[in-house]
Amino acid sequence: MLQNPKRYTITAALPYTNGPIHIGHLAGVYVPSDIYSRYLRLQGRDVLFVCGSDEHGVAISMKAKKEGVTPQEVIDKYDGIIRKSFSDFGISFDNYSRTSAKIHHDTASEFFKTLYDKGDFIEEVTEQLYDAKADQFLADRFVVGTCPKCGNEEAYGDQCENCGSTLNATDLINPKSTITGETPIMKSTKHWFLPLDRYEDFLKEWILVGHKNDWKPNVYGQVKSWIDGGLEPRAVTRDLDWGIDVPVEGAEGKKLYVWFDAPIGYISSTKEWALREGKDWEPYWKDQDTKLVHFIGKDNIVFHCIIFPAMLKAEGSYILPDNVPANEFLNLEGNKLSTSKNWAVWLHEYLEEFPNQQDVLRYALTSNAPETKDNDFTWKDFQARNNNELVAIFGNFINRVVVLTNKYYEGFVPSPNEFSEVDEATLAELKAYPAVISSSIERYRFREALSELMNVARLGNKYLADEEPWKTIKTDPARVQTQMYVALQIAAALRILCEPFLPFTACKLSGILKTDLKLTWNDVTTNSDLIPAGHQIGEAELLFSKIEDEEIQKQIDKLEATKTANLAENKVVEPQKETIQYDDFAKMDLRVGTIIEAEKIPKANKLLILKIDTGIDVRTIVSGIAESFKPEEIIGKRVTVLVNLAPRNLRGVESQGMILMTNNAEGKLVFVNPDADGVANGETIN
Repeated sequence: MLQNPKRYTITAALPYTNGPIHIGHLAGVYVPSDIYSRYLRLQGRDVLFVCGSDEHGVAISMKAKKEGVTPQEVIDKYDGIIRKSFSDFGISFDNYSRTSAKIHHDTASEFFKTLYDKGDFIEEVTEQLYDAKADQFLADRFVVGTCPKCGNEEAYGDQCENCGSTLNATDLINPKSTITGETPIMKSTKHWFLPLDRYEDFLKEWILVGHKNDWKPNVYGQVKSWIDGGLEPRAVTRDLDWGIDVPVEGAEGKKLYVWFDAPIGYISSTKEWALREGKDWEPYWKDQDTKLVHFIGKDNIVFHCIIFPAMLKAEGSYILPDNVPANEFLNLEGNKLSTSKNWAVWLHEYLEEFPNQQDVLRYALTSNAPETKDNDFTWKDFQARNNNELVAIFGNFINRVVVLTNKYYEGFVPSPNEFSEVDEATLAELKAYPAVISSSIERYRFREALSELMNVARLGNKYLADEEPWKTIKTDPARVQTQMYVALQIAAALRILCEPFLPFTACKLSGILKTDLKLTWNDVTTNSDLIPAGHQIGEAELLFSKIEDEEIQKQIDKLEATKTANLAENKVVEPQKETIQYDDFAKMDLRVGTIIEAEKIPKANKLLILKIDTGIDVRTIVSGIAESFKPEEIIGKRVTVLVNLAPRNLRGVESQGMILMTNNAEGKLVFVNPDADGVANGETIN
């Protein structure tokens, strides 16, 4: 670990511009990186926080083909959505670029050319998967098949999303082209490879020895597994029609592989920032006194801890990351987040449906961050954290302090009198919190840090509850002056300490307290007058609002609708049965009937005894629908009945026909009625 760096370069993984940002991205990368950057700025550090849209590669081409538009239209659309979402959510990038920018194309091409000229690449003609029908080589994401490690039949050519294994397309069992569905053939093509095996000794020494004690176990473990398994050369070019041209002779029609050009996007984003701000970009990437930190999700660990460092080492003039605090995955309501299946909470939609509540989501995602293991986001937990913590603890303390100050002193901070032991102990504890929270943040334990921030609010609530100034004001008003002065110092400290986690709350609280925005993190420890006597604060207003059950149910219903739509889309329709003649069909006597009685058969979980008016008689039919319907629910229901089915004895009851049923998209039984909700064309009547 670099001690006392002169400056910090902080990167957040470049989001693919093939879709908007969802809560999994936020929890894994963007909220923790923003907390860290804001904290360092409050410390007065020299901080550069960069990111940008990742606009090359197969994911973009696939999206363009699916939507029937050009790749440029795709990246322009989603770059706009993503930029606005980050800005509205308060992610404080110093620069947000895009890899389609000329400065990035130039930077990535120059980086490749430097390594090429030094002889760091291996040039090889290899056999690659080729779709003869589409007449093109297949990039990894255009191939699906069975994962050789876990048996998942929907693994991509670069990664199995079920077990997380990194793959090559040629590793897949029974590969298929996602373009045509055809089985690809092998065809020769020339590419350039980065020989990772040459860097094994360097990576072992740098990571496995040098960062054994300061990198997160999940990151260290994945890197160790890769290195122990033996590193192999990895292609840095691809046969694609979208991306950065390979800048050497004989590479016509080939592009830089997206994993090679994307991390260089951090460097080009830095150059773009430096040009705009009139600064020198090189110290932020080439000075040994700079601390470089990559914030990523666990699916990017190999690229940022093995491949990109090998690239930087090969180039020779760049520093290496001091830490790569990757998070695990966040699930949603018990299921894996999925962009393609729309199983997500999209940031731009959240900001529309929960206006001015950015910090509630920031708080919920940080409190439940998947720092060491996969975690689950639920709307009920989101509601509970807002109502039981932000409203009841943080907001309650601030509201009480502001209301009492306005009530007793017309909003002016009172001058304290002699401090009691309780006052001094409370103020001493308050001064200790910045170091406690800092310790957690510096070790990338943001959940722990946020918990300690809430303990500051708890300290304030306990102080007021124990001191009871609303009672003391009647007997000892001089004492209340001191009590309220102490409480106001806690409130002012919260304004500073909450800013990395809850920036919108900090801004709102600053407006209420009318405090000096120049105060820094360390002022909480060193400054005894965070809010001085005689200073006038503003009127009380709620920092947080209670979230009602109806709002949460609306979000749960929205996800259920998505689940139903996915089931309908993925449902396999039964194939047509053997052809019959009209005479075969004419033998069936189908009648409309009405259920007039229904009861369960004792000790039979599935069977109901029904009395049905068929129009020709009232007859008894035994039906296996008891697990789907209660008897009282179906009385009066009009149904379709096969009346000329031979009678059959079921549990001692003679059944004189059969009711026709089908299933809806969720697999639930539905009485056959073409107008019934959820019954799709092609459903089998049985």
